[in-house]
Amino acid sequence: MINSIHDIISKRSEELFQKVKSIREHIHANPELSYQEHNTMEFVAGELESIGLTPQRGFGKTGVVALIKGNHHSEHDIAIGLRADLDALPILEETNVDYKSKVDGVMHACGHDVHTAVLLGAAEILYELRNELPQPVKLIFQPGEEKNPGGATYMIKDGVLKKPTISKMFALHVFPDMQVGHVGFKEGIYMASCDEIYITIHGKGGHGATPHQCIDPIMIGVNLLQSMQQIVSRKCDPKIPCVLSFGHFEALGSTNVIPSQAHLKGTFRTMNEVWRAEALSLIEHTAQQIAQASGGRAEVLISKGYPYLENNPELTSSLRRTAQNFLGESNVEELPIRLTAEDFSFYSQEVPVCFFRLGVRNEAKNLTFSVHHPKFNIDDNALKIGMQMMALAPFSE
Repeated sequence: MINSIHDIISKRSEELFQKVKSIREHIHANPELSYQEHNTMEFVAGELESIGLTPQRGFGKTGVVALIKGNHHSEHDIAIGLRADLDALPILEETNVDYKSKVDGVMHACGHDVHTAVLLGAAEILYELRNELPQPVKLIFQPGEEKNPGGATYMIKDGVLKKPTISKMFALHVFPDMQVGHVGFKEGIYMASCDEIYITIHGKGGHGATPHQCIDPIMIGVNLLQSMQQIVSRKCDPKIPCVLSFGHFEALGSTNVIPSQAHLKGTFRTMNEVWRAEALSLIEHTAQQIAQASGGRAEVLISKGYPYLENNPELTSSLRRTAQNFLGESNVEELPIRLTAEDFSFYSQEVPVCFFRLGVRNEAKNLTFSVHHPKFNIDDNALKIGMQMMALAPFSE
């Protein structure tokens, strides 16, 4: 039975390839920012209706949910969740493809158009196989993965894990570091938590020739940045992955003007929730103490983001074995941990999950740019592999 299902998935993914490619190109050309995915929501719902499903619109603000059930399933059966994300990024696209973004300054630079198209293709295959499914499958098209507090939080709040209850979830993400045709897995802790740090330093401005009459927020900021790094190097257990980076330091003075304020923006990432809470407290306390010692004041705003993502070992090893049997062992890779973040982590706090990677790289076609890059694009053959893997997930054992 498994071999015949694998044969059907392989055959149907080939037949649906051009359709899924067109879907991806349409979504790519019409990107929408986080929590603004109204047209994308309607497009996805329409595609689901065209294959015979009855989608729910407006789930988690601008998300879509649909259920695939076989004749042998009851309303009390526990379901498997398959998730894709809908939102694009505020990036001006620099590719020259025919389906280039029609919206200035907005681009699908993280592959969410790929994720959505792949799940729509898998949905058609699974609907055809609905009477072979071991459990009902809930399709989850989620908004706002790119923006705090994360669209997953709204989906969970709206009850996406209930009615029917979801017992496990799967999701994939494009990976331009990996060759097309390959997929990657990592059991256990895989991705980091992600918090945003905003610090405003209040000093006293004045003439650059009389610094003794000023409270220099630039020097306070310099001292603050240096001291902050000791939180990671001297307070964190070296066994815990952790990074604190500041990418914005703004102080609008001049050659002879000491400004009154300086603004810092940074990110804190780790893979331990106890240390995360302690470190955020230390960041706030350190900033305030250093500013106060120099006669200034630090206003600290911490926007708590996504928790760390942990892949269930049994679920992940099961889908890895399925991938090895289907794609061949040489096409399945072991992934290292990453300090990037993903709001699929919110689901991982609730149910067992497997979040895996889809290779999209092709150096011969110059498809090597990273996600969030204005020239990011994929080898279209990845759509076929993605479809296959998402369709296989409910059958993995």
